[in-house]
Amino acid sequence: MDELVERVDGQDRVLGVVSRREAIREGWLHRVAVTVCRDDRGRILVHRRSEQVSRFPGLYEVEVGGAANVGESYEQAAAREPAEEMGIRALPRLLFTFINRSGLSPHWLGVHEAVVPDAVVPDPDEVAWHGWLTEPELGSALLEWRFTPDSHEAFSRYLAFRSAQS
Repeated sequence: MDELVERVDGQDRVLGVVSRREAIREGWLHRVAVTVCRDDRGRILVHRRSEQVSRFPGLYEVEVGGAANVGESYEQAAAREPAEEMGIRALPRLLFTFINRSGLSPHWLGVHEAVVPDAVVPDPDEVAWHGWLTEPELGSALLEWRFTPDSHEAFSRYLAFRSAQS
């Protein structure tokens, strides 16, 4: 069964409930939450999506995340998704939101950050491979590996946000 999401407007106000498939097909804005997961040494968790997933099979991702369910905040979705996909229990911190026009359809993207244990237990139905990369290693990987469109856009904004904070 297709998941239900909240269709939102350009100010991120809820307009109604629709299926995610319909939101993608019609190009309607909805909410997606992602988390950049770092370990205590600052390395970033990267993973390759399973070949069985419906969206972007086999591509790499910098963030862990997915659509926010009906009635779910960005923060709640950002905590739920790493638990479901990677077995990670964390309280991600929302850094910023923006309308992301890369990917399958436009959506509001809430970008979070969390420091997590490096012991990850991924769901094999969702994740084919995972590893921890330093920022320079990840910079090289982004040029050489096939990443999801969200990964490029969200990670470049994430780096700019971190740079502006320091």
